[in-house]
Order: sequence, then C-alpha cells, then structure tokens
Amino acid sequence: MAKASLGKLAYYLALIGGVILVILGLLSFVGMAFTMFTFSMFGPFGGSFWAIIEIALGIVAIYGAKRATDLVWAIVLIVVGVIGGGLGGLLVLLGGIVGLVSKYV
Repeated sequence: MAKASLGKLAYYLALIGGVILVILGLLSFVGMAFTMFTFSMFGPFGGSFWAIIEIALGIVAIYGAKRATDLVWAIVLIVVGVIGGGLGGLLVLLGGIVGLVSKYV
C-alpha cells in the first residue's frame, strides 16, 4: 500500500513541477519579446534560449511523470529537476527522489 501511495505522490510532484516549468518557460519566452536589450553570452537569444530549454525540460518532466517509479525515469526526473531549477525544478527533483525511494522500499 505504501508503495502505491509513494508512486502516486511521485507522479503528482513530477507532473505539477513539469507544468510549472512549461508555464514559466512560456512566460519567460513571451517576456523576452518586451525587453529591448539582453546582455548574455548568447547575445540577443540568451533569455529565449533558456526559456526554450525550460519548456523542453517541462515536457520531459510531464512525459516522465507517469513512469516516475521506474529506475531510469526517476534518474531522468532528478536530472531534469536539477537543470530546470526554480519551484518547478524542485518539485520535479522531489518527484524523482520519491519515485526512486518507492522503487526500493
């Protein structure tokens, strides 16, 4: 019983974190249209590049949320959470850790 509830918790954490990553990525991408100057090592594409990365990471997290209790997908979710950062990345990271724990408990 505890295995199923941990797996469900991992699913919900990763899913909510992935949705937050996608939403924040879209907001960052739209917000870059209103800035005049962007100073970064990527030039004018700096902020939009990171926004596209956040959107892609959010999609991977949403897709991997169903498989959060598998070993490989739990590790993928942990990596996505670390790279994604912020609140969404933290939730994905916690979902991956809980999914990994539910696999071996």
